[in-house]
Amino acid sequence: MAQKTDNVAALATELRAFDKLEPVIHTKVRLALVSVLAVNQSLTFTELRDGLRLTDGNLAAHLRALSEAGLIRLRKVGTGRPVTAISLTNSGRTAFAKYLEGLEHIVKRHR
Repeated sequence: MAQKTDNVAALATELRAFDKLEPVIHTKVRLALVSVLAVNQSLTFTELRDGLRLTDGNLAAHLRALSEAGLIRLRKVGTGRPVTAISLTNSGRTAFAKYLEGLEHIVKRHR
């Protein structure tokens, strides 16, 4: 009976790790966006679009979701023809760190 109790406790711990996987980040494109923004102060819309091989519309939709969740900041920079610069907010960095912590825990449990 102790083995079953241990398994249930382990499952509860596992479920808490899955709770750390921010649903807004947990899509392929958004995870790629947040990952690349985490290692760059900011990137332009064009740099992200071309680097991740996305269409304008697809990138805009994902950026909108991340922005509405407060994870990224979009701002126009430059004179003349301004460009959109995208960066992670402090909340975005915190959410990404928590997301990675959850993934690390899950991976460690299954190795």
